[in-house]
Amino acid sequence: MYVADSRATPPASAEGAARPARAGWRRTAVAPTVLALGTVSLITDVSSEMVTAVLPLYLVTSLGLSPLGFGLLDGVYNGFSALVRLAGGHLADRGGGRHKAVAGLGYGISALCKPLLLLAHSLTSIGLVLAADRTGKGLRTAPRDALISLSSTPEARGRSFGVHRAMDTAGALLGPLVAFLILRATVDGYDAVFTVSFCVAVLGVLVLVLFVPGSSTAPALEAAVRPTLRAAVGLLRRRDVRRVTVCALLLGLATVSDSFVYLLLQHRLGVPDRWFALLPLGTAAAFLLLAVPLGRLADRVGRWRVFLAGHGALLTAYALLLTAWHGPALPCAVLLLHGAFYAATDGVLMAAASDGVPEHLRSSGLAVVQTGQALARFACSLGFGAAWSLWGDRTALLASTVTLALCAAVSLALLRPGAPAGPKATGAAA
Repeated sequence: MYVADSRATPPASAEGAARPARAGWRRTAVAPTVLALGTVSLITDVSSEMVTAVLPLYLVTSLGLSPLGFGLLDGVYNGFSALVRLAGGHLADRGGGRHKAVAGLGYGISALCKPLLLLAHSLTSIGLVLAADRTGKGLRTAPRDALISLSSTPEARGRSFGVHRAMDTAGALLGPLVAFLILRATVDGYDAVFTVSFCVAVLGVLVLVLFVPGSSTAPALEAAVRPTLRAAVGLLRRRDVRRVTVCALLLGLATVSDSFVYLLLQHRLGVPDRWFALLPLGTAAAFLLLAVPLGRLADRVGRWRVFLAGHGALLTAYALLLTAWHGPALPCAVLLLHGAFYAATDGVLMAAASDGVPEHLRSSGLAVVQTGQALARFACSLGFGAAWSLWGDRTALLASTVTLALCAAVSLALLRPGAPAGPKATGAAA
């Protein structure tokens, strides 16, 4: 694990936290802010993935939702945050030091939603709870990623995001396992999962309050320019930001949600319901092992190369699900590729986006990219659920596979004229 020391961390003052790290600081270290945020994300992901692991089965089997109904809820769960990400990024930037406060508000809202699942038993009520939960995620994601970006050197952002995503994924690995053990040990399994999830989420909020620094931008910077929503959207006039956003949106249109991937595996292999909650462990394990190496690789060879290679891994996973292969190695191969996709794209995309966004709009700029991607994945969840209901799972997956291949080809064409996004291309590492 990377351990930060005083020589690797920006000064504790607000002004120092906003400046890029000096060349004299050790590149092999990760800032304490990144490690603290990684711990918060680890704990929070244990909570959220406990719910995510059992939610598809709970909705489809216990409540009897159709694939179309589940696609609607899954779209809400993964895409509703897009409606508030810009607001969260804007609020964090306007305050000059509100990144922690806005992120904490988002974590708190998501924590409060967990016990509300105990009271929701209809499509409408569950949809409202999930919308509120995703509102919390939308508020916290951009400020959190801005804190990571601002506390890291430009040439090591891929590594910093990789370390954070690895810690985050450790929680995603533990969450389904905890849910599985609770389901096997209790009579009212789902209620117990939701209750324990709430308690863990509260612990994550406490760690954020106690251990994450509160200021992230310099007062002088705030006085020089006041961030506005218009300025944030105006970032799309920058070529680097525009191509990041367009490619994230295009590729998100064909990214089938995790829940559907697991339901497809269960459908193909006849996985018993009691083992369903363990499927996300394969994705999380691969993500955990590959996040840091692929983040470091992105810093060296260019972030776009790694980002597009990750979608190649996802395309291969879809192709395997479309074959007639039913062997026991199929879930291992699909989940490994699925985890590799996230390791090569999640943090790498934010590191690439950070290169073209000025510090005083860092949170807002990252929110613009995240919003485009989230809206695209929302549309994909709705479309995939409708296609499954009308034509079956195989036809729906075939359509997504073809769409992903086309979107990847277009993204490659858009990126080819320019240099890869990363320190080697921008000169940040010089």
